Amino acid sequence: MTNVLKKEDYIRAVPKEYEFKEKGILPITDELYQYILKVTSNEPELMKELRIDTHNNSQMVMQSSPDQGQFMALLVKLVGAKKILEIGTFTGYSTLWMASALPEDGKIIACDVSEEWTSLGQKYWKLAKVDHKIDLRIAAAEDTLEVLKKSGYSETFDIVFIDADKSNQSLYFEYAIDLVRSGGLIIVDNVLWGGKVIDTAHNDIDTVGVRSLNEKLKHDKRVEISMLALGDGVTLARKI
Repeated sequence: MTNVLKKEDYIRAVPKEYEFKEKGILPITDELYQYILKVTSNEPELMKELRIDTHNNSQMVMQSSPDQGQFMALLVKLVGAKKILEIGTFTGYSTLWMASALPEDGKIIACDVSEEWTSLGQKYWKLAKVDHKIDLRIAAAEDTLEVLKKSGYSETFDIVFIDADKSNQSLYFEYAIDLVRSGGLIIVDNVLWGGKVIDTAHNDIDTVGVRSLNEKLKHDKRVEISMLALGDGVTLARKI
């Protein structure tokens, strides 16, 4: 794999007609993206190895970018998080970033359905000596979330990261609202969905799921939100 990362490695190709050229809004070219990484990226070697390993063994479209991982680690520290819920773990790249930012007594409950993909992450979690901070639960996300809700975890998490199947975005958000504390942060990934959210020709179940939650959050009085054009789009929602 080349060391030169391009935006399309992490963002689904956006058709030309969706390029926003309004004056004052700077399009991020591959060259500018390289500059951003050059002057800001502090991706540790183990995380880089996991990212490359993921690239070689899976669909890269599901992989978070290094700048997004670093941003999420910073959020963990800014919030002072000690308790994180991750809905959708894949190979554990974002998990590794967040676990590394947690204090020694911090904990991530990581939810996924795939033993195959998460086993790749587990190897790197152990190498990074953060595996003791990660409670991996293999089951359908809704089942795990329901168990947490019934086991006294409501309003206890500092951060909830949603990055699972997009058709159930709104369902996962409702669980997140219940499980995150007041003042806590919900992070929703892939909110731009490669530009398909603005294309009325795309009405598949995943696109509709992403689009529906995006539209819902604007009017949700339980949270304060900001959508960022980072990676494939990230929404930050602070529970009021």
